[in-house]
Amino acid sequence: MVKSNVKTPENYESALKELEVLLVALEGGQLPLEKSIEAYGRGAELLHYCQAQLADAQQRIQVLEGEKLQDFSGNDQPD
Repeated sequence: MVKSNVKTPENYESALKELEVLLVALEGGQLPLEKSIEAYGRGAELLHYCQAQLADAQQRIQVLEGEKLQDFSGNDQPD
C-alpha cells in the first residue's frame, strides 16, 4: 500500500491553485506513470476539499439568509 503524505490545504484558494497546477501537469502528458497516479490522487483529495468548503459556505449563506436561498442577480440596484 502506498503511503500518502496528505497535506491539508491552507484554504480554498490555495487548494484550487494547487489543483490547477496538477491539471496542467497531467494534461501536459510529461509525467511518468507513477507521478501521474500520485497527481491524480492528490487532485481527487483537493477536489473533495474544495467541494466540502463550498458546501460549508452554502450552509452558512442559508443561515444568513434565514434558510431561504434566492437567486443572485447582479442587476438589482435601488431606483
